[in-house]
Amino acid sequence: MSQHDQAIRHDWRLEEVQALFDLPFNDLMFRAQTVHRRYHDPNAVQVSTLLSIKTGACPEDCKYCPQSVRYDTGVEREALMELERVLDAAGKAKDAGATRFCMGAAWRSPKGKDLVRVAEMISQVKAMGLETCATLGMLDDEQTRTLKEAGLDYYNHNLDTSEEFYGEIITTRSYQDRLDTLERVRDAGMNVCCGGIVGMGESTEDRASMLRTLANLPEHPQSVPINQLVQVAGTPLAGVEQVDPIDFVRTIAVARILMPRSHVRLSAGRTEMADETQALCFLAGANSIFYGEKLLTTGNPDVDNDRALFRRLGLSFEGEKCAAAPAEPQQAAQA
Repeated sequence: MSQHDQAIRHDWRLEEVQALFDLPFNDLMFRAQTVHRRYHDPNAVQVSTLLSIKTGACPEDCKYCPQSVRYDTGVEREALMELERVLDAAGKAKDAGATRFCMGAAWRSPKGKDLVRVAEMISQVKAMGLETCATLGMLDDEQTRTLKEAGLDYYNHNLDTSEEFYGEIITTRSYQDRLDTLERVRDAGMNVCCGGIVGMGESTEDRASMLRTLANLPEHPQSVPINQLVQVAGTPLAGVEQVDPIDFVRTIAVARILMPRSHVRLSAGRTEMADETQALCFLAGANSIFYGEKLLTTGNPDVDNDRALFRRLGLSFEGEKCAAAPAEPQQAAQA
């Protein structure tokens, strides 16, 4: 076991995680940045693009989600996207600098005929030289095998929040349902993408509990998206008190400390964040973003804005020599 691996733990106690949240901000940031530099290039950020391949009419009751059929949010039901449109979007994402292409569908669980079509999308996107990721809801063993055989690299299935707070947000599937899907994905040999949402009315203890659950999984998720709630009119969480930016940065930092080798993704909510908040998130150990104009059904900073911020911070896109070098302004890619 290497010296680095000795710091990889799966036995965190809740009080230990809460103690990290309670550290003075400068001490927490120093500790997170120290861990980050031990395991990662401190100035490189992995870039993913997310496409909604099937939008709306989801039967689940997730209180944050504008795609739930239970809420009137103005999101129109759309059928599963045709293969050609998906490949066109993937090509544009690759040209804009993305290395991973994520496909999301508003399902409780995919149906057989739909999964066959998604499997074809996965295999053809992968053939373009992109890593592939999918978020399709709960999976059984056969569905998991189908995605693995198609060549899927990552499967996203977020815990969303702590087990203690979960029932306040979702009642149509259990916390254990989510853990079971994660176990199937791990056992199939695919990478796990799993994180949560901050700003749904949860306590700091809930954030600590969620991160502890992730860190104590048999294997840390390879990708850990930390989302700031995007409030959408018509959902039950519209109008909830917004999370303090410093508290959000603390969540990023604690995730980095608990899961040193994982990519911690600064995910939904960046449109509402000041550049300075995003800069602190990168300092706290975030080293992955979603890139492009839209995340499923909500906005995202466009490509030009991200490149401008990266130049200001001296960050590069993972796989590029230096995205921070001066570049001519260009039209934002349309995903």
